[in-house]
Amino acid sequence: MTVGPTSVGPTSVGLRNVELATEHDTRRFGRTIGALLEPGDLVLLAGPLGAGKTVLAKGIAEGLGVEGRVSSPTFIIAREHRPAPGGRGIPLVHVDAYRLGDDLAQLDDLDLDSALTEAAVVVEWGESAERLSADHLLIKITRSDDDTRLAEVRPKGKWENRWPGV
Repeated sequence: MTVGPTSVGPTSVGLRNVELATEHDTRRFGRTIGALLEPGDLVLLAGPLGAGKTVLAKGIAEGLGVEGRVSSPTFIIAREHRPAPGGRGIPLVHVDAYRLGDDLAQLDDLDLDSALTEAAVVVEWGESAERLSADHLLIKITRSDDDTRLAEVRPKGKWENRWPGV
């Protein structure tokens, strides 16, 4: 994980932009996020195909300590991962909103509002899901020509106070 002059490393205050040079860096960044999550937290992942959203979600799941293989739930839309024995005790609901497109009614049909009371929810292609909660962490991932990624972190609501503590 490389930090530029306008970025801050994961152990510093104010993390907003992180360069992720490898898949390992992306998973490690996800583990850092997963270790912060509490029941009711919403994390939205945005970026083009191949940006690394699912890799980041795998790291988040590792940081939470949940059971099951984490893969993109594109065809089933949402998958719940229960807490693993010895984990943090917080389930993860992993959503892939790609197939939903702009059909926000289908997003409502998933009843994620209920999941937000007891689980951490991670939504890939999640920009349209911002309306689920004013309190969310939006992470936009872009991919460079050299295959590195840049994660731009946008904390909203209560995350504005929680995120700088990373």
